[in-house]
Amino acid sequence: MSRRLFMVSMPAFLAACSTTGGGLESIAPTGPDPYYVAMYGPQPQEQFPLPATDISKVDERFFRQQVDYHRYETPGTLVVDTANRFLYLVQENGKAMRYGIGVGKAGLEFEGTARVARKAEWPRWTPTPAMIAREPDRYGQYAGGMEPGLTNPLGPRALYLFQGNQDTLYRIHGTSEPWSIGLAVSSGCIRLFNQDIIDLYNRIALDTVVVVLQNEPLMYPQKEVPEWVARQIGTGQQPAASQPVAEAYPAETYPPADPGAPQPRRPAIGI
Repeated sequence: MSRRLFMVSMPAFLAACSTTGGGLESIAPTGPDPYYVAMYGPQPQEQFPLPATDISKVDERFFRQQVDYHRYETPGTLVVDTANRFLYLVQENGKAMRYGIGVGKAGLEFEGTARVARKAEWPRWTPTPAMIAREPDRYGQYAGGMEPGLTNPLGPRALYLFQGNQDTLYRIHGTSEPWSIGLAVSSGCIRLFNQDIIDLYNRIALDTVVVVLQNEPLMYPQKEVPEWVARQIGTGQQPAASQPVAEAYPAETYPPADPGAPQPRRPAIGI
């Protein structure tokens, strides 16, 4: 076979090598969709320039996306569905912007309605007295607060929820652990990808109503903590000692919801 004939026939030869069952087998690209790779790309304009977020170990359903929404909340309301690991910003015309979340222990200790009373860019983080008493060597150095930055467990933005004028100690914030999105983790409240908390922060105003739901019907099988994550955070899903983590106060310090206010249960099916 001449060199010219070989070069002309090479594409057909290579295609034949990738056939199965008599048909051509397409080679699908691996990894996250480039659309989401760009969405979670670097943000160099931030006070602390954000690198790109590694989303390769997160299910695509937890990426930011607009979805159909069939519940009755008023547009502009935030709805936190802790069981399904989603946060919704209700929009007009039966739509919502949906964000994947990681739910910490404190995120499971509040249910009801609150409001966003404070918004903070690159917030400081202060461990609770209980955390300092439990692990003084680890947390004592942050008793006066941890400076903002890429390793701060609250990330680049935080939303602080109040009932009336009383702080619920419930936070919606970013995370320095992007692998935790879609999982139940051992600490913190409600965490989003850093790029997502910035997006959400820019979309909402102070006094935005927030509805927190617990134990809603599952839309998908519960996502288990991968073995590599369990190894990283240690036996029993305790956080790695080298990484500070956000933790809220115990549930008993949360102010109770207004006993006169109705708190109807609404199934999440159809969201």
